[in-house]
Amino acid sequence: MARITIVEDDPLMREELIDILQKAGYEVAAIADFQDIVAQIATLAPDLVLLDINLPGQSGFEICKSLKSQGTGPILILTSRDKLQDELHGLDLGADDYLTKPCNRDRLLARIQNLLRRFEGRPGLINGGNFFLDPNTFTLYKGSQSIVLSANEGKILLTLVQHRPEIVSKSTLRELLWGTDQYIDENALQVNLTRLRKTLRQLNLEDQIETIRGQGYRLRGR
Repeated sequence: MARITIVEDDPLMREELIDILQKAGYEVAAIADFQDIVAQIATLAPDLVLLDINLPGQSGFEICKSLKSQGTGPILILTSRDKLQDELHGLDLGADDYLTKPCNRDRLLARIQNLLRRFEGRPGLINGGNFFLDPNTFTLYKGSQSIVLSANEGKILLTLVQHRPEIVSKSTLRELLWGTDQYIDENALQVNLTRLRKTLRQLNLEDQIETIRGQGYRLRGR
């Protein structure tokens, strides 16, 4: 039975959502104390978070960003805010879907089922801060988007994620890609980094890799 946590400050809406989800067979927990929401969700360890945006204190956008940085997911934003810029902002922060209230019951349940099914086959993902990386297939996930990296791109990004926020030297990356640091053209590594950044650009992640002059590269963030 999948566990769903509801973050909704309207008591009537919260109770309605609890009723809908319980009748659909889900195990439901609802946040009623809006202090330290992220910590509460981490303790509950849900399979999916149903998140409102307009909350007392911290906004749903901030909560979404914090949860994704900790590897929580999937997150379905359910809000009365129906502006396109709000939806795009939420998805850019890592939300996996976005619905506006009032929402049809069947549509809500279908979206939840789809997200749970999508994430069910993603064991062992590594948290890169603003994205997740499958170390076996080198599939990169950002929100509802995904892309498969080439072998060299995947090896470089995986190494940067594993050492984040430390600097990974050029010699370490050359050894990783070619098994040796000797007789490797300096430009060969740069070409691979350029290709990786170009691929990351498709998910607006090209600025994640920082060049440290004379030392190597590192992934931004903690």
